[in-house]
Amino acid sequence: MKNTLRQVFHSPKFVAGFIIFVAVLMTLFIYPLFNPGNPLQMLALNSFSKPGTYVSVYDSIDTDSIVMKLPGAAEKRLEDKLSMDDRLAMKEWLVTAGVPEGDIDTTDTTNLLKIWKEKYDPSIKPAGMTIAKRNYYKRLTIDLDKALNSNEVTIATPNAETGALEEAKKINDTDYVNTKDVTNAITLPLGTDNFGRDVLKELVSAARTSIMIGFIAGIIATLIGLSTGLLAGYVGGMVDELILFITNLFTVIPGFIILILISYGIGQENRGATTVAITIGLTSWTWTTRSVRSQVISLRNRDHVNLSKLSGHSLPRIILSDILPYIASYVVMALILQISTAILAEAQLSMLGLGPKTTEVPTLGLMMNWAMVYSAHTHGYWWAYFPVLLIIALVSFSLNLMNTGLDQVFNPTLRD
Repeated sequence: MKNTLRQVFHSPKFVAGFIIFVAVLMTLFIYPLFNPGNPLQMLALNSFSKPGTYVSVYDSIDTDSIVMKLPGAAEKRLEDKLSMDDRLAMKEWLVTAGVPEGDIDTTDTTNLLKIWKEKYDPSIKPAGMTIAKRNYYKRLTIDLDKALNSNEVTIATPNAETGALEEAKKINDTDYVNTKDVTNAITLPLGTDNFGRDVLKELVSAARTSIMIGFIAGIIATLIGLSTGLLAGYVGGMVDELILFITNLFTVIPGFIILILISYGIGQENRGATTVAITIGLTSWTWTTRSVRSQVISLRNRDHVNLSKLSGHSLPRIILSDILPYIASYVVMALILQISTAILAEAQLSMLGLGPKTTEVPTLGLMMNWAMVYSAHTHGYWWAYFPVLLIIALVSFSLNLMNTGLDQVFNPTLRD
């Protein structure tokens, strides 16, 4: 056993995959200790908030401020205010006004505003431009003038007796507050999803659930495949033909189609994470059965097996003592592949809306489903789906790398 483990951990591919997988698992179990709570809790009332640190605007008003004159602060403020659509619209108007297109750089805010101030005239009516479009340019110019000329904001509160607004505080564009001094602040490294939930906390919980589904489904599928493969390969005869008939029946009909039909038949309310895991396990054992059976057929007439038969050992003892140890490494590799396959199967099911019910726990597939339904990929909300794809890829890659490493260790034809 020690020699076998030494060989396994001398395989670079297995070690690399093992480290990646363990690192993912450690993160999934350690992070909730620092950020506990319900991963499905809705924090934001709006959808797809960008990653970053958020502070309460209301609380920041009464926070002590300091005066800072940061270089380029005004230009940065204008850049944020001027969207790319506005820049392209300004370029369109300037071109119709006779400005060479090559002289207009929409990414250069300072130069664009300079040309706009020199050339824009609200009295000009370019041919084919609608009144609504001309009004848009007027509003845009007014907003830009306010942003350029305004350097303070007045905070007013209603008088308790008269109800009239009274000046409470003035905020200048050079006033800054330390975010650590604001009472209510929250950091969202991956922003929020379409429901206003913390994506990172949700991702950690989803990955943990998906890996749990993979392990349950993989163990079930491997146990079924191992049991039927051992019986079919060693006993042979009618038992072999019956098991092969059932296996071929499940093989002819694609397993994922069977999985879809069973999941649909169970119903949304009854589809918990464990139920989905069991369903995946019960529909993905066929290739393990066929592989184990072929391995057992090559072993059942070996000398040590025949010697056990002559000694009068029972069938369970022969299978467990004389055959199973010789295919143990293959069974472990089959288990790893089954886990990887089950994680991907859950993601596929959830993408189709047939995964675990959404009110209990998130899964990686459910997060992808939510991102797709709410068009995160078309609106550029990468934080809602890209980290999910990355975790799925990392877990699958690490498991397959471990399997490849084991195959190189135990398969004589692949040894260096």
